[in-house]
Amino acid sequence: MSGIEAPGGAWFVSHAGADRPWAEWAAWQLIDAGFQVELDYWDWGAGDNFILKMNDALERGRFLALFSPAYFEPDRFTTPEWTAIVAMKEKITPVRVAKVVSPAILRPLIARNLFGLGEDAARRELLDAVNGPRRPTVAPAFPGALRQLGGSGPRLPGSLPRVWNLPTRNASFTGRNTLVVRLRQTLAASSRVAVQALHGRGGVGKTQLAVEYAHRFAGEYELCWWVAAEDPALIPDQLAQLATRIGAAPAGAPSADAVDALLGELRTRSRWLLVFDNIEDPAALTPYLPGGGGHVLITSRNPHWHAHASPLNVDVFTRAESVALLHAHGAVLGESDADHLAQALDDLPLAVAQAAALLTGGLSAADLTAELARSTAEVLAQGHPVGYPVSLAAQVRLTTTRLESDHPGAAALLSALALLAPEPFPVTTCAGHLPDHASLPLTDALADRLRGSATLHAITRHSLARAQDGTVQLHRLTQTVLRDQLTSDQRRQAGRDVEALLTAAAPGDVRRPSTWPGWRVLLPHLLAVDPILITTETGRDVVRDACWYLLDRGQARPARDRLQQLHFTWSRQLGPDHEGTLWTAHYLARAHGDSQDHARARALDEDALQRRRRLLGEDHRDTLTSASNLALRLAHLGQTEEARALDEDTLTRQRRALGEDHPDTLTTASNLALRLADVGQREEARALGEDTLTRRRRVLGEDHPDTLRSASNLALRLAALRQTGEARALGEDTLTRQRRALGEDHPDTLTSASNLAIDLAALGHTEEARALDEDTLTRRRRVLGEDHPDTLRSASNLALRLAELGQTGEARALGEDTLTRRRRVLGEDHPDTLRTANNLAIDLADGGQTDEARALDEDTLTRRRQVLGEDHPDTLTSANNLAIRLAELGQTDEARILGEDTLTRSRRVLGEDHPDTLRTARFLEQLDEAREDPGIGK
Repeated sequence: MSGIEAPGGAWFVSHAGADRPWAEWAAWQLIDAGFQVELDYWDWGAGDNFILKMNDALERGRFLALFSPAYFEPDRFTTPEWTAIVAMKEKITPVRVAKVVSPAILRPLIARNLFGLGEDAARRELLDAVNGPRRPTVAPAFPGALRQLGGSGPRLPGSLPRVWNLPTRNASFTGRNTLVVRLRQTLAASSRVAVQALHGRGGVGKTQLAVEYAHRFAGEYELCWWVAAEDPALIPDQLAQLATRIGAAPAGAPSADAVDALLGELRTRSRWLLVFDNIEDPAALTPYLPGGGGHVLITSRNPHWHAHASPLNVDVFTRAESVALLHAHGAVLGESDADHLAQALDDLPLAVAQAAALLTGGLSAADLTAELARSTAEVLAQGHPVGYPVSLAAQVRLTTTRLESDHPGAAALLSALALLAPEPFPVTTCAGHLPDHASLPLTDALADRLRGSATLHAITRHSLARAQDGTVQLHRLTQTVLRDQLTSDQRRQAGRDVEALLTAAAPGDVRRPSTWPGWRVLLPHLLAVDPILITTETGRDVVRDACWYLLDRGQARPARDRLQQLHFTWSRQLGPDHEGTLWTAHYLARAHGDSQDHARARALDEDALQRRRRLLGEDHRDTLTSASNLALRLAHLGQTEEARALDEDTLTRQRRALGEDHPDTLTTASNLALRLADVGQREEARALGEDTLTRRRRVLGEDHPDTLRSASNLALRLAALRQTGEARALGEDTLTRQRRALGEDHPDTLTSASNLAIDLAALGHTEEARALDEDTLTRRRRVLGEDHPDTLRSASNLALRLAELGQTGEARALGEDTLTRRRRVLGEDHPDTLRTANNLAIDLADGGQTDEARALDEDTLTRRRQVLGEDHPDTLTSANNLAIRLAELGQTDEARILGEDTLTRSRRVLGEDHPDTLRTARFLEQLDEAREDPGIGK
């Protein structure tokens, strides 16, 4: 070829993967004619760098391009190949192996057609394209050069072998090009007889893939023989027929003798293909696998072929392939409808083909989608497309019927899984732990882990589900069809088995971090199960605990929605006074509280407390739990005194009824310490917090979430009492433990991080505090949302840090946004709202907006007096700040009166030496010193 003068340069055959048969045929003809050839499949090994090998071939060789529609697809490696040659201004020698229109830049090139010709004519066209219209100037290479590649060379693509019985090619075959090429590579690369097993679920198109492979590569074989192998007893007669056709056995010979003769003959031959379609038992096929240089292709739902063949998993279509198949069958629908329908059908080829048939029969996309939602099994029972023996619904029914006969326990497990989520379920975890109400077949199947493993093997053998690491996952569409096919009696028993599986798989106390990996796996099923199927209190506990798991992760809204469903169902099923209803109300109240709907949370807890007092008595453990919960609701609604009083009464009763160290007692003690701090009794709060932490460490352990929560709260108490060094040490230790035990983004971890930032600021480490506050705010926004109270608390704290660092503009902007959100979320009078208002007033004053600061201070003081009382430390802080604003505005008499009243109250409530008391006293001294000069700093 002119332009590339390297002597002896090899012809580089550039082609698309779909055209591999043409590439191998063309390369063979060139070698036979004496040319050197470089073909990626033959000459490049595993681990070679494709790009480097291609560039090397282009730089030193000649370029033969096999033009076809696939060759010019934008994402093909052929594109950089031919564009590189064009850039080098070298000559491309093109031939067409299919009808195609070349890109504009290549259209001036004359390309000879190889398709549609006989083999001799196609060979002449190829050699004329390579040599040009002239005789060769060198002698052809000795034909023995072909022997290095083995065999007698490929036949012309599209020509059929002399012995052939394959099914008709599917004209609507779509996609799967990558799998076809991979299948060819695997078979052609084997140095011995190649046995390839295509396995996958029913309806995924294994048989269609085998048919397409055989037709596409027919020219590679001298004989291709198809064996319907679903019934192994029929295999010998079909192989005997092949033996007669090729003369290996006389007509009428016994099948066993004919098969022996055939296998012996095939061992001496190459270039043959046997296809065993739909064989499920590897052991049944083993006697019929010949040796030699041929290829064996197996299709099976059973994935367990490793000892007999190279397995290749055939999965569902890509979405693009599903949409292409819908259009290939003539369905007229938009891309959005096609995408939605393919998703609903799990991209399963058989289901997509059935849907296409219904659409072309007059059903609209909207009607079909509605029918699928009503009864998937009924829709997928409608006929079957060409190339598929039965519909998907019939296929599922046949398989499950066979499973019921062969392994009743596996069938029972499948029925139960049909009522759960299409996610992995930890089956072997349940082994040996099923409760008494489980069905006998399921109990036997999961009596121990070995039998559980055998049960999973029985299910996966039919490709009804995937099994891995002791879990089993039903295919979503198969699950839907299975569920729709259950009779009423089957559904009732499956429901009992569902509850048995869920209770047996329960990981344990949801509050312990060691159980969380197990809860993560089980969570989708506990959220999906119909609550009407759960009939025992043990089962209800497990389903409720899944919602607690969500709440502990800051996912309040999904937990709330699920708990509302559970509460509605079980209150109607059991009645409002039933233990199951009341415990569900307790969980739902927490979910409402975590969603900031404290009024609904309070109503639920008040109702539960009244019912439990009436049903169980004042001092019953469950009654006291309801009382403790109600105190939390009151505190969140700003009714701090009522919350403190209820907590004190509850704690007294729990200590008497349950003991000092009972976990319930310690929970109430921890809550009461918070209430004492809220009403300004900081010393009492610290003492109770220290006692609670000591007890929790002894009872629950150092790293229990409740222990760490107590430690975080105590660090906050110490900081409030100006014991900042001790507060920081405890806060850092707690944060380290929580990050290790709970994770970086757990709400409790973020609370400790927020508290530690306060301690750092109190110690003068303002930059460190700002950095920690920024990180905490970012995480809380992501985990909890913009308007969660904890998120707003971080925002309020960060605004303080920014102000302390002189970034007053940023501090004010963040403070204003936080105040707006807190007023909307918590209300005007909530203590947290008033704390943000107090801080914002300081920022306004620092920015010179003294009048606005005074107005906000006056409003905050009025509200704090109403909500917290005249003598609460926060009220006194507001009073002191307002006195400063009045002085700054020249209203010194009003400032002095308010300051003196605040000092009197601070001395009585906080003590003479408290920093807030000293601050107010210093302000009054400054006021006296500045009697002639009203300019007073804050």
